[in-house]
Amino acid sequence: MVHSLTRRDARRIAVRAQLLASPRPTDLLAVARQLSVVQVDLTTAVAPSADLVFWSRLGSAYSPDDLDDALADQSLIEFQGFLRPSEDLALFRDQMARWPGPGEVEGWRQDVAEWVDDNEICRTDILEMLRADGPLPAAALPDTCVRPWRSSGWNDNRSVRMLVELMEARGEIALAGREGRERLWDLAERVYPDGPTVPTHEAIRTRRERRLRALGIARARSTQVPGEPNDVGEAGEEAVVDGVRGTWRVDPAQLGAPFSGRTAILSPLDRLVFDRKRMVELFEFDYQLEMYKPAAKRRWGYFALPVLRGDQLVGKVDATADPVAELLRVDAVHDDVGLSRTARAEVDDEVRALAHWLGLRLHRPS
Repeated sequence: MVHSLTRRDARRIAVRAQLLASPRPTDLLAVARQLSVVQVDLTTAVAPSADLVFWSRLGSAYSPDDLDDALADQSLIEFQGFLRPSEDLALFRDQMARWPGPGEVEGWRQDVAEWVDDNEICRTDILEMLRADGPLPAAALPDTCVRPWRSSGWNDNRSVRMLVELMEARGEIALAGREGRERLWDLAERVYPDGPTVPTHEAIRTRRERRLRALGIARARSTQVPGEPNDVGEAGEEAVVDGVRGTWRVDPAQLGAPFSGRTAILSPLDRLVFDRKRMVELFEFDYQLEMYKPAAKRRWGYFALPVLRGDQLVGKVDATADPVAELLRVDAVHDDVGLSRTARAEVDDEVRALAHWLGLRLHRPS
């Protein structure tokens, strides 16, 4: 059976799955488990992205201290740039042990594996230093690489940092905490909680099922992206969406469920909008994160926050936190759809709630 959905049906499935419908959830760990992953980004134009994601769901009841506590007691872990429930580590242990992958692997993965092999001395030196003195930042680790990392991007000549991240993927070291923005690394055996190992083929299937549960609706296959994929393989059931080409996979638990919307201000890295192709197809929303653009070329702002109202993305908030002045500066609320007076008031209420949660006074330059 192929389910036939309208765009509104699909949007509501996506919003419910991401816990952005009404009523709000009330438990941080329950939110983390439903979302499956929350991307870590420490840009503080407004607040770190993970904090914004949890605030968008939990509201003023959420405190960043709650996240710190969850990481400290290992209810949550940070792995490969994402916060995950610690029990999900079982879904990666076998993959770590088989790195770069079982059997024949893609050419680029083999190239990376050869680079690690060429720098075996440096890898061993890092492990020995961490064993003696860890946790340590990457800057304190020895660079004895005999073959430097080369790329066309900003990782060029950052051999130790690249090696450390690959050693994390291999399950040898793990993120043990932070000093400010700097990550601290230690031996994985001293960081990760003990737990079972799920075979890779089963783990991949389970991760796809959890990804679909978190997204509600997704493509079976999509372009590969760094970090967490956007596609879900054969998880769920097949669906088509009116006015959108191709087929989708939908979480059957979301079909026919009631919907009560609310207004929410989102992180630019929120999973509701992170897959920009899906965002355009389902929400018909025009948005890009513009922090890497020259100021003169920005349309919406350095770290503009998407605005959700009900099952529609309706605009962006151009906001900047200024802790020194104790202000949340809101330079613009971009209205994409022609908000009614009532809708505009709801968005304004959320802007005020954001300022209150940040402990800042709201300032809207005239």
